[in-house]
Amino acid sequence: MIVRRVAWDDPEATALRGAQRAEMELRYGTPDSEPGPAPTAADITAFFVAYSDDGEPAGCGGLRQLSDTEAEIKRMYVAPHHRGSGVSTTILDALETFGRERAWLRLVLETGDAQPDAIRFYEREGFTRIPNFGHYADSALSICFEKSLFGSDPADDALCEGCQ
Repeated sequence: MIVRRVAWDDPEATALRGAQRAEMELRYGTPDSEPGPAPTAADITAFFVAYSDDGEPAGCGGLRQLSDTEAEIKRMYVAPHHRGSGVSTTILDALETFGRERAWLRLVLETGDAQPDAIRFYEREGFTRIPNFGHYADSALSICFEKSLFGSDPADDALCEGCQ
């Protein structure tokens, strides 16, 4: 599997995000279940697509920079027939690596209460539940998480000289 940084309007990235939105519409019963502003090319700092060994787009994820020290994960998605194959972990690794390279201190995200699979994934990958933030603060359907990119492992601290 390979992960590539792509433009927001890349056709394969657009198709994956469309599939993700269709799945969310089924889960939540509405075409617009997102409490905050939808991500756009103007506010997504980086977007990645994971490809299977045969070159098929398997999943995606992006980052919206919120400040000099943090970013929000947006549009994390894995095509159903690729789930359970490590795609989500590979994408998340790319997002975390991108953040560490920019000396961001943490990543945050919002998911919904109708996504128990996503909640389990993020908790397994070291994310901790936090109070709902920003546009999600008053959303009863939102569940928010954070993960520190430095400090939890002494080896990580060496990667971030001067981050404190």
